[in-house]
Amino acid sequence: MKQAYRELVKKYHPDRYNDNPLKDLAEEKMREINEAYDYLLKNPSSRGESGFRGSQGYSGSNYNTGNNESQVFANIRDYINRNNLRAAEDELNRTNVKNAEWYYLRGVISLRKGWYSQAYEDLQRAVSMDPSNFEYRETYNRVMNSNNGYQNNVYRRRGSSNDMCDTLTCLCCSDQCCECLGGDLISCC
Repeated sequence: MKQAYRELVKKYHPDRYNDNPLKDLAEEKMREINEAYDYLLKNPSSRGESGFRGSQGYSGSNYNTGNNESQVFANIRDYINRNNLRAAEDELNRTNVKNAEWYYLRGVISLRKGWYSQAYEDLQRAVSMDPSNFEYRETYNRVMNSNNGYQNNVYRRRGSSNDMCDTLTCLCCSDQCCECLGGDLISCC
């Protein structure tokens, strides 16, 4: 059951669908997956087992730790998914544990707020604390790739084409052509 839950979380996590029209569908699917998982955890008789203890849902690298810390992180993720960044940030700041999950969640909140420098630092720290976590690395790489794309576009435009010079060259050529035909495109006097 744990393995199936992990696979579904990896497949439908909304962070994988950030710039995709299927993001809303992925968020709905994640809610259904978490509700079903919570139901199965709370009702051992529905699985034919008794006394199974696990977490209350997905909490990043600590899938099934069963402690209060993972529930707090699950609540913060829920706030983020509902775009209630203020509540997510308040809850995160009240948490005493500053592990990789903490830095990852703070990075995601910063991303949503548009604070890319802070997000970059927090995500980098989360990845360095837990390099085996796919979700942390994927989010960090996505931030890095979007930043590199922006820088490359800005510098490429500046370096390869000098728009002002091209415009002035065209204007001078047009003026010369007009003067050859007896007119004057640019009159200085």
